[in-house]
Amino acid sequence: MRENGPVTSATRQPETKASAVPPRLIATDLDGTLLRDDKSVSPRTVAALAAAEEAGIEVFFVTGRPARWMDVVSDHVHGHGLAICGNGAAVVDLHGGPGSHRFVKVRELARENALDAVRLVREAAPGTVYAIELTYGFYQEQAYPKLHMEIPDSLATAEKLLAPDAPGADEPVLKILAFHPELDPDVFLNVARLALGDRANVTRSSPSALLEISGPGVSKASTLALCCAERGIAPEEVVAFGDMPNDVEMLTWAGQSYAMGNAHPAALAAASGRTVDNNEDGVAVVIERMLAERR
Repeated sequence: MRENGPVTSATRQPETKASAVPPRLIATDLDGTLLRDDKSVSPRTVAALAAAEEAGIEVFFVTGRPARWMDVVSDHVHGHGLAICGNGAAVVDLHGGPGSHRFVKVRELARENALDAVRLVREAAPGTVYAIELTYGFYQEQAYPKLHMEIPDSLATAEKLLAPDAPGADEPVLKILAFHPELDPDVFLNVARLALGDRANVTRSSPSALLEISGPGVSKASTLALCCAERGIAPEEVVAFGDMPNDVEMLTWAGQSYAMGNAHPAALAAASGRTVDNNEDGVAVVIERMLAERR
């Protein structure tokens, strides 16, 4: 983990030294980071993203969201039009617009690993309930709360939803969502990580006790690293933004990284710098300064 930078005040200046290496790629989380709390992208942020692309800096949206929830930024993709979704489980081409996204890369959670995760987390934290995220489908247990603005494709126990003859059995599993109605979110995260070890990657991005379980080694950082390697982009040429535990690996990996003013302590500890919060356009603040320094 990197050491924290100085404690931020209510200023509009990001707190970190300028990088000696010109950035070639911006990797930004969405919820709590690029998006304001009302899930909008401010005009200032839209302008900053466009200016970065015009300057030859690629912008990657790197999010825990599934592809079908990317309509919030589909109008703001440039050039390559790619986004990393599901905490690294998929690389998606957004050019087709909502409902027409194309999966470029899928890093699935094997169903045997998924079944092990369901059993082990439920044993470690009785009362856990699950939802299953596939490439195109969303399935959940009856007791899973209405945390998402959608109707599930099927209701059954997680074991049945992951069976060989289950609905969507021909689709890759991107991640499991595990919810606990009583545990503290960070306590639940630690319990699940201890229970699963290296069988799966466990993280969280919600303020509630909602965990996201992906394949072993699958994270925002590892998939971003693959995408950058394909483009000949080194970690020190990447600027990353995030606010929650699911951003920690990415913030640590990137040469320059910023935790938002509203970030979780784990994200603050991982980042090399920090900016103001998402409702103050903290991503745009950094991009504007970064581009000004290039002139």
